[in-house]
Amino acid sequence: MGVATAPSKPAPDSERTGPGRAHWLRVARETADDLATDAVAREQAGKAPFDEVSGLREAGLLTLLVPAALGGGGADWPTAYAVVREIAAADGAIAQVLGCHYFLSWSARLFTEPALAARVERTSAAEQWCWGGGLARQELPLTLARKGSGFVLDGRQSYATGVVVADRLAVRAERADTGEPLAVVVDSARHGVRVDGDTDTFGQRLAAGGSVEFDAVPVAAHDVLGSLSADEDDLSPLAALASPVGRLLSVQLLLGMAEGVLAEAREYSRAGHSPWHPDRPAGSPQDPQVLTAYGELTVLARSASALAAQAVDAVDGGLARGEDLTYDEYAETSVLVAMAEAAASRAAQESTARALDIIGARSASSRLGFDRFWRNARTHTLYEPVAHRLRDVGDYFLNGAHPPFVLPVRP
Repeated sequence: MGVATAPSKPAPDSERTGPGRAHWLRVARETADDLATDAVAREQAGKAPFDEVSGLREAGLLTLLVPAALGGGGADWPTAYAVVREIAAADGAIAQVLGCHYFLSWSARLFTEPALAARVERTSAAEQWCWGGGLARQELPLTLARKGSGFVLDGRQSYATGVVVADRLAVRAERADTGEPLAVVVDSARHGVRVDGDTDTFGQRLAAGGSVEFDAVPVAAHDVLGSLSADEDDLSPLAALASPVGRLLSVQLLLGMAEGVLAEAREYSRAGHSPWHPDRPAGSPQDPQVLTAYGELTVLARSASALAAQAVDAVDGGLARGEDLTYDEYAETSVLVAMAEAAASRAAQESTARALDIIGARSASSRLGFDRFWRNARTHTLYEPVAHRLRDVGDYFLNGAHPPFVLPVRP
């Protein structure tokens, strides 16, 4: 759908265990086209996206990352990133729900032992779970206290993606006795779990966000996936890679929004008129201002896309190295993702804001819905600001400092 997508080469057939990248990209485009047909009306209605998630489920996209041997699509992260980006060009909020689901449902591979991770993924694929929640640090952490052979979970998570429509919640909790942060999986229908779709953000309205309260919720030992400690004695380089893996979803989300608004603005410009010269068709060679604006935004989006492609290759290579990955290699990958985050954030904010200027006063029409791109991109960048990432890049460049292990707030 986008106009600024750089070409990418498919994975070799020998590395595929599922239908393949071309299949999933075709499915993603078809799903995105369906979402685009009523994106404005759905966004303005603001209803919880149960139907949209059902569409993702029916398309097979919820199980895309689960190995084929466990009943899933058998795809890799480069494919998942491409799918999220394609969906984001049509509907940024649904792309956020899908990206969050991918990250949380996959995270067991890095934080727990292989047999338990396989059990989680097999069940998730068989029952077609949609995952929501978040593993980022909170000021008021959830607490996990020992009780018998298991635990009980208490506390409130103030905002988390996808919780309104999630079958399973993956959250960060601290052990009451040791303070160790742990990744925990909870059935959203379990007694003591209360989900409130109380978010009032001006953008990403269909991301199914809200707060979750846990009141003495029983947690079995096998539902504790593992430690989220940032201590290098506890955290392996491979587990630390969860940070850039999750943050790179934000990059794809923002690039999809930038590409989506440029594609829609281009179609409107071809059919409409120039805001600077009403007598000239917008986007024609007779209007150099329009052409220059589109040129600048296309270069900005393509540049961010090229940097993102390097980051995807680095993340994919790091995952392939597995336990052989070193902390120096993790640091290089994390910094590259941070650079991609900064470039994508600028591309999305510039494109979604300046597209309104190109179209002119007509872009203020709620019927056209061009404002949703700006609101969605701006909301996401407020939750995931790039200032800290830029400092990480500078500290690495100047001092060789390794970036901290930071999980995304809104993957």
